[in-house]
Amino acid sequence: MTVDARQLGRIKGLGKAKASILVASFELARRALDKGLGVLPVITSPAEMVPMLADIKDERKEHFLCLYLNARNQVIHREIVSIGSLSASIVHPREVFQPGVANSAASVILAHNHPSGDVSPSKDDVELTLRLVKAGQIMGIEVLDHIIIAANDFLSLRERGVL
Repeated sequence: MTVDARQLGRIKGLGKAKASILVASFELARRALDKGLGVLPVITSPAEMVPMLADIKDERKEHFLCLYLNARNQVIHREIVSIGSLSASIVHPREVFQPGVANSAASVILAHNHPSGDVSPSKDDVELTLRLVKAGQIMGIEVLDHIIIAANDFLSLRERGVL
C-alpha cells in the first residue's frame, strides 16, 4: 500500500510539509527493507525455518540451500547451493561453506526438499550431513540443523538425533 502526501494532508493537524516528510520517511523505510536493512529473522526452532523454505517445498527437482546465521542466530544470508534431479542433488563442502566464509557466518542450517513428498532422510542425506558437520568444525562454522521439506511436511535431522 502506498500513501501520498495529499491523502495524509486530509488528516486533521497534518499539513503539507509534515505529510511530505512522512511520505519520504515511508519510502526510505521501504527501500531499506528491500535491501535487507531491516530486522534480521532469528531462528530458535526448526519450525521457524519452514516459511524461509516455502519456495522450494513444491519444486520437482531437489534444491539444496543454506541459511547462514550470525552469532545471534539471525539469518544473514540465504543461498541455493545446488539444484539436482528428481531424487538427488550433488553438494560439496566448498559450495556450502564458501558463502558462509564470505558472509562471516557463525553457523549454517542446511535444507533441501524431497519432491516425492516423503521427508524421511535417505542414507545419503545422513552421510552428507555428517560430512558437512565435520567440514564445518574445520571451517569454524557450526552446522545447526539439516531440514528436509516437502509439500506438506518437514523433518529436522537435529530433532531426529542425527546431529
